[in-house]
Amino acid sequence: MVKSVVYTLTAIALCLALFIGVHIYMGKQFSEFHDAVETLYKKVEDKTANREDGFAVRSMWTQKKSHLHIFVPHNDISYVDYWLSEACGLIYCGEFELALGKLEVLLEITKNLPGGYALKLENVF
Repeated sequence: MVKSVVYTLTAIALCLALFIGVHIYMGKQFSEFHDAVETLYKKVEDKTANREDGFAVRSMWTQKKSHLHIFVPHNDISYVDYWLSEACGLIYCGEFELALGKLEVLLEITKNLPGGYALKLENVF
């Protein structure tokens, strides 16, 4: 009886530690990416962004998403891919005003997406 209680409490503690670790990791990854998108947004706003700026952010996202596939569904990652590709294409064509709209959406996604997978009461029930 005592063994099973200890094992159960140990399993619960390990699960909580794993959930907290994943929450911190995802928050850090999306925070770094959000900062990169924000920098790109400012460059587009100033009309100083070029193809390499968009490529750098896309490259960063490619590295991050290879690890995030473990924790985030593929549809959500594809959603970020879609908006980032749209924005980069518009930057390449010099359509800065249209790119700002796409980057605005991308900023909101990167701000809100990790919260959807956090260990919160509304996500559990």
